[in-house]
Amino acid sequence: MRVVMAARSLDHGRAALDLLGDLADRVAVRQLDVTDSGSVARLASWTDRQLGRCDVLMNNAAVLIDDERGSPDVDLDVVRRTLETNLLGTWRLTQAIAPLMRRHHYGRIVNVSSALGSLSAMGPGLPAYRISQAAINALTRMLAHDLADDGILVNACCPGAPRVSIAGSRDAVEFMPSADTAVWLATLQGDGPTGGFFRDDKAVDW
Repeated sequence: MRVVMAARSLDHGRAALDLLGDLADRVAVRQLDVTDSGSVARLASWTDRQLGRCDVLMNNAAVLIDDERGSPDVDLDVVRRTLETNLLGTWRLTQAIAPLMRRHHYGRIVNVSSALGSLSAMGPGLPAYRISQAAINALTRMLAHDLADDGILVNACCPGAPRVSIAGSRDAVEFMPSADTAVWLATLQGDGPTGGFFRDDKAVDW
């Protein structure tokens, strides 16, 4: 696949590109702020103009800006700002990219969510973030139904436990979230699942 890596900061995106070694020539870095409709439109237009299609959309933009207060006392401005990126940003970008998928009757949309948004395991703390992830899960279900006739599969995933790499000394510990489930959902065959919530390649409760 040709990959378009979108980042709010082009400098940060280019720094990430430098870490990819021989794979870097398959990746283009573009500026994107999912809270800005103009920025989203520019990315969609560039993708159409340069690549002519988009087969996979990985919605991975999120903020976690909660403090220690619980849901009765949370600052609703924090909730609004969280939803603007986590829910509306995901929705806004999907609206812009879905037409490129519909044109070719093929697409895979992966919404990176969290077990913190699972209603079956909903608990205290981080109320703005939890609500945003539950909303992404609901959006995933709606999109899956709305895009089913266009050959587009839409799923949500929780990245799962991070891999831990210790290099050289105890001070050099790297935590890397697993991308296995997200990659699996991005490359599903046509008879693959849609409208599901997955972790470690297995369905989990909403």
